[in-house]
Amino acid sequence: MKALVAIKHAVDYNVKPNIDPVTGQVDIAQVKKAVNPFDEISLEETVRLKEQGKVSEIIAVSIGGDDAKDSLRHAYAMGADRALLIATNAELQPLAVAKLLKAIVEREQPQLIFLGKQAVGEDYGQTGQILAALLGVGIGTFASGLQLETEHIDVIREIEKGTQTIRLTLPAVITTDLRLNEPRFIKLPNLMMAKKKVIEIISAHELGVDLAPRFTVLNASEPANKPGAVQVGNVQELVEKLRRAEVLV
Repeated sequence: MKALVAIKHAVDYNVKPNIDPVTGQVDIAQVKKAVNPFDEISLEETVRLKEQGKVSEIIAVSIGGDDAKDSLRHAYAMGADRALLIATNAELQPLAVAKLLKAIVEREQPQLIFLGKQAVGEDYGQTGQILAALLGVGIGTFASGLQLETEHIDVIREIEKGTQTIRLTLPAVITTDLRLNEPRFIKLPNLMMAKKKVIEIISAHELGVDLAPRFTVLNASEPANKPGAVQVGNVQELVEKLRRAEVLV
């Protein structure tokens, strides 16, 4: 069984980007980037499935410029068998990303398509759902547990009031949540070997996909500063403050 994992070369989750006061947009031009944490969870899960003998080949796919190769090498070091870069410098929105991934899925014919539930930075959380709709296959979102069989996969997904287990006929799209697994520590020799492996490059133009944006971000702003916490001396003082704030009447 073949599995395809989408890997986004995203803003490092430890970094706080700034907003350009001139353009009103988030400035990520010089910001450190790394593998999107949710996508790393997807990759870890497929590697575990391969170690169990349930997956035969893992294809890691990233979209972006030359720097996205760093995330694909990370995927190789974790255990991916092949790496593919869809080369483009365009600023892509979820629909365009889903269309590009659809073209690769149709070419590779994987039974499992994994994405993180969202990408840190934009936090759209839309690409997996759009991709499943374009492919006409089932989707399990926010997966925190999986049980793969020959023709179907059971997905434990996190919902508002707990968890829900659904069964999907293969092929299927899975978007992974934080509690699915903890990605393995990558050893230095694996990273060194990953640098020597081949990354296949396909121009986004070759795939014949319309990448035109469907919405425009007008501006961005920092969230309003919240007042700091206040320590009270006793319960009566707490009650008085809550009444003044009209929390209690």
